[in-house]
Amino acid sequence: MMDAEMTMPRILAVDDEPAVGEMLRFILEQEGFQADFAEDATQAINLIRKSRPDLILLDWMLPGMSGIELAGRLKSDSETESIPIIMLTAKGEESDKVRGLDIGAEDYVTKPFSARELLARIRSILRRVSPLLAGESLECNGLVLDPVSHRVTADEETVELGPTEFRLLHHFMTHRERVFSRSQLLDRVWGTNVYIEERTVDVHIRRLRKALEPRGKESVLQTVRGAGYRFSAKS
Repeated sequence: MMDAEMTMPRILAVDDEPAVGEMLRFILEQEGFQADFAEDATQAINLIRKSRPDLILLDWMLPGMSGIELAGRLKSDSETESIPIIMLTAKGEESDKVRGLDIGAEDYVTKPFSARELLARIRSILRRVSPLLAGESLECNGLVLDPVSHRVTADEETVELGPTEFRLLHHFMTHRERVFSRSQLLDRVWGTNVYIEERTVDVHIRRLRKALEPRGKESVLQTVRGAGYRFSAKS
């Protein structure tokens, strides 16, 4: 059984205006994201400890510890330094933008902003951090992978995959025609902090091919002798 929560990124919005927070929560939930809201740095830190977000929308002006100070604290902590941050602020001066980026924020959106622009920035960052989090459907020669519903179909027929095979296929479909060694696949699909044998990759490749075989799609996963594996629609 695949875990649907994997495909629903959690985003924490931090803003001292409850109305803004509710607006952000509505926008995010409408797009299928999980959304949390904090009104100050203390609440934000507690929420981050409780349920680590995949991205933080952080207002510059907060009571007590400012947004920029909170960003600096998060980026200097090994536990939270990898969480991407988008600064939200009415400040439009170039020096403020540079300061936010220098502290480690990934992006900067000046208020007022459109929901469409904000969502585009969020998806762009999530795509860089982890394509699986971006939630965009992928298609190649009748093979369709939908991260939001966590479904894979081949010529409109359902393909049953385990969670690892799903992540593996997603990685290949977002990097078509590129060859990946076993060690690269372990880092990108299993994660850098997971210590397992490289041959484990071969096992999951076989499982993925077996799942695709009844629909005639197994040939998209190609073995490149001495190098690794690639996803290709070409024979």
